[in-house]
Amino acid sequence: MASEDEISAEDDDAPENPGVAGDTRALTAAANEAGARIDAMLAAAWPDLSRARIQGLIGAGKLMADGAPVKMSSEKARAGVTYALELPPPAPAAPQPEAIPLNIVFEDEHLLVIDKASGMAMHPAPGAMRGTLVNAVLAHCATSLSGIGGVARPGIVHRIDKDTTGLVVVAKSDAAHAGLAKLFAAHDIERVYYAVTRGAPQTRTGVIDAPLARSHADRRKMVVTETGKRAVTHYWTIESFGQIAGASAGKPAAALLECRLETGRTHQIRAHLADIGAPLIGDPTYGKFRGLKAEGVSAAVERAKEAARDFPRQALHAAVLGFVHPITGETLRFESKLPEDLETLLSTLRAL
Repeated sequence: MASEDEISAEDDDAPENPGVAGDTRALTAAANEAGARIDAMLAAAWPDLSRARIQGLIGAGKLMADGAPVKMSSEKARAGVTYALELPPPAPAAPQPEAIPLNIVFEDEHLLVIDKASGMAMHPAPGAMRGTLVNAVLAHCATSLSGIGGVARPGIVHRIDKDTTGLVVVAKSDAAHAGLAKLFAAHDIERVYYAVTRGAPQTRTGVIDAPLARSHADRRKMVVTETGKRAVTHYWTIESFGQIAGASAGKPAAALLECRLETGRTHQIRAHLADIGAPLIGDPTYGKFRGLKAEGVSAAVERAKEAARDFPRQALHAAVLGFVHPITGETLRFESKLPEDLETLLSTLRAL
């Protein structure tokens, strides 16, 4: 399954000693490689370098063919010609390293899996260049980043929102970045989110198949619209709390849902649940109750509203992350328990 906010990317045996940035690699084209595009041949030979990265190096004049510069990525390989590719040292990343504690649940030379805390943005943005996960990873990895696109930075393949907690995977090399991007594009990532909602879906289990696009009225929001990109969310109701009075008597005042994503669009869970009348508790953008004014409101709903007002963030947690390691082929699966603030919220709702 894809992540809530996915960046989709829109290479076979690695050489034993592929080298690091700052080296020069050499390859003599075999007879069966003659006529292939040079960028494609090199990407196949050196899968830790993305094809886009190789194209950029060729454009920068870093590839030589028997000592003569190669000017175009689309040139055809010639059998018996030795191609030498210079890899400049990674340029320093624009974000600055910051010694921020991270809850690291897995790390090897290729990637990191981090259990992200609430309040930490994934990467710097105008007006908020410090205190992000990227700043923290730069400090943690120090000189061990091999470079993403020629820059010494972690590869952010997917995002969760600043105030969403839970598991994220970060690439430490071009090869891991490219491999993870392919997994996300193919929806070959297991992702499970837990969401606490105001109100509840009409059916306990369902599929929300509703395209999303950015709102013209509020660029911070995603809205359901026929002109949007396809977005599909599967949900299951784990637990419900309290009852609404009036015409909807019997409907829960709040609920705990498990959500799995068939696609990964910006704010997908938040926008989809709000659209079906069960917005996340604490969501400042999508969290308004709808359709209750004319029905009469029970004490349970009032208490649910109070709990929502007191909860300082959207009640969403990325609880499970599973994937096949893009380099080693190992099957990895990680789980993150609900953070303390969500456990406290659920205890309050269970008392409705």
